[in-house]
Amino acid sequence: MSVLQSVADAAAHHLAALAVTLADPWQRLALGAAVVAAALIVVSAFVKTIIPLRWLAVASNIGFMIYGAVHPSPLILALHATLLPVNLWRVLEMERLTRRVRRASAADARSGLWLQPHMRRRRMPAGSVLFRKGDLADRLYLLAEGEMELVESGRRLEPGRMFGEIAFFAPDRRRTATARCTTACTVLSIDETSFKQLYFQNPEFGFEIVRLIAGRLTEDVQRLQGELASQQRPV
Repeated sequence: MSVLQSVADAAAHHLAALAVTLADPWQRLALGAAVVAAALIVVSAFVKTIIPLRWLAVASNIGFMIYGAVHPSPLILALHATLLPVNLWRVLEMERLTRRVRRASAADARSGLWLQPHMRRRRMPAGSVLFRKGDLADRLYLLAEGEMELVESGRRLEPGRMFGEIAFFAPDRRRTATARCTTACTVLSIDETSFKQLYFQNPEFGFEIVRLIAGRLTEDVQRLQGELASQQRPV
């Protein structure tokens, strides 16, 4: 009986405290903000993409900050005041990437300039080799400045051109050509880990890469068809 009585007394005490709290409009505001913030956390468990998840986190931070300020609860206020700018920065960063991807799609799907902020820069003198045929394809490249040649085919790459993506996604991950600088070059690159982070954070990024690869394969097929047609043409 003593245990049941203790539980009953505790329940009565909490109900009385809740009634006092609900009598104050500011406390109702605080509890309402906390309930909404908690509900947003539950909803975020069912969200599959990162950008909506980050916006839910931002809204939840604001709700808990209101609760922490009005209730008051300094620890909760300090925690979510710290998390809010982090979540805002991350979501704005991903929104900027999304806009760059959309502009690239509208302008030129083969250009990789929208990916530049996420890549590492490297200066290379004329005549140097970036990679050789048969090397492991562990990076995706963008030529920012200068001119580069794919030795086996004799093709020239101009600034703004992304390259190396076919081998990057190929099953054997091996380079199919040698890339050599014909002039001094500035080359940007992104590794597999960074690429995967961008892909999972922003589905539009992955879609743009698929467009890029499809366009490049189409170019290769058309070039081969043109070469075959020229060979079959009577002299």
